[in-house]
Amino acid sequence: MFKVLKKQGKARRGQFQCAHGGVVQTPVFMNVGTQAAIKGGVSALDLRDELKTQIELSNTYHLHLRPGDDVVRQMGGLHKFMRWDGPILTDSGGFQVFSLAGLRKIKEEGVTFASHLDGHRIFMGPEESMQIQSNLGSDIAMAFDECVENPATYEYAKASCERTLRWLERCKAEHDRLNALPDTVNPRQMLFGINQGATFPDLRIWHMQQIAKIDCDGYAIGGLAVGEPTQTMYDIIDAVEPYMPEDKPRYLMGVGTPSNIIEGVARGVDFFDCVMPARNARHGKLFTWDGTLNIKNAKYKLDEGPIDSKCDCPVCRNFSRAYVRHLFAAEEMLGMRLAVMHNLYFYNQLTAKIRDALDEDCFDQFRQEYSVKLGERV
Repeated sequence: MFKVLKKQGKARRGQFQCAHGGVVQTPVFMNVGTQAAIKGGVSALDLRDELKTQIELSNTYHLHLRPGDDVVRQMGGLHKFMRWDGPILTDSGGFQVFSLAGLRKIKEEGVTFASHLDGHRIFMGPEESMQIQSNLGSDIAMAFDECVENPATYEYAKASCERTLRWLERCKAEHDRLNALPDTVNPRQMLFGINQGATFPDLRIWHMQQIAKIDCDGYAIGGLAVGEPTQTMYDIIDAVEPYMPEDKPRYLMGVGTPSNIIEGVARGVDFFDCVMPARNARHGKLFTWDGTLNIKNAKYKLDEGPIDSKCDCPVCRNFSRAYVRHLFAAEEMLGMRLAVMHNLYFYNQLTAKIRDALDEDCFDQFRQEYSVKLGERV
C-alpha cells in the first residue's frame, strides 16, 4: 500500500497505491473538490488530462447535504458520479465541527449540526461519518474527529483529544463492518486516523501514541493552520513526527502555502491539501516560481508574457497575462477558470519538483532556494 523509497533527513520519498488509479508518488498535494468539483469551473477531466493531479479530495459533510450520499451511492459512487478515475480522499466532517462552531453541539455520541443551507438538524457521529464515506466509495476515509479552535484551554483540548480517540475506535469498528458488506461501493476503502491536541506538545504526543495502536492505513495531523503562528505549527509537527508509524503515510491536513509544503516535507510529511491555490486564484492571486502576483494589477494590462515563463501549464502555454487580467476586469468566468487551473498545476508541479529533488538527493538545496522565495511578491 505505502512504501518509503528513500529519505533525506526526515523528508520521505514514497509510493502509495489504493483501489483506484495507478501508483501515487509522494510527497503529494491533493486537489480540493469539496462538493465533487473544483471551485472555478474545473472538471475531473481537467484534473486528469491537464493538471497532473494524483489525488482528489471531497467533503463528507457537504456531499451528505447535497446531493446526498445516498444519491451518490445510487449513481455508482463518487468516482463514477464525477468521472474521476484516480484516488479520492474524503474528509470526515470533523473540520465542520470547528468551522460551524456556531451551528453545532458536541456530545459523546457525536455532533448535532444546524445545516448551513437551511438550518435543519443533522446528527453526525463516528458511525454516521463512516456510513456516508462508505456510500461515497472514496479510497481514503478520514476518521471523525474534533478540530479544536485556537486558542483552546489545556483542559478542553485534553478532553477533546481523549474523545477523538474514543471516536477513532468506533470509526475503526464501523469501517471494518462496512467494508465487509457484500454491497459496499468500495470494499478496499482505507481509514486514516487523525492526531489532535491543539498546540500542546504533550497532548499531541500522547494522542499520537494512542492512535498509533489502532491499526489505521495512515495517520494525519489535524487541527493546525487554524490561526496559530506558523512556527508553532512546525514545532507541533516536529514533536509528533517521531511517534508516527514509519511504514504508514503521513498527512498534514489543510496546509498550506508553498513554503508550508516544503517545510512540511522537511519534517516528514507525505500528503497535503489546501483550498488556498483555488481560492486565491478566484481572486486573481497567482503562484509563480518567482513568487506570487496579483493578475488584476494595472501593470499587466499590456503584458504579452505568460503568467509564469517557467511554467508549462495549459494556461501559460496559451494565454497572456494581459488576457487573463482582462477576463477578471470583465468579470468573465473564464478568468477564474484559467487562474484556478494555473494555481493547481503549480501546486502539483511543486510536489513533483520536491520528489525530483529527493530522487536526486538535493532536497536541502531546493528547500533553501524556494521555501522563502515562493512566498514573496513578484
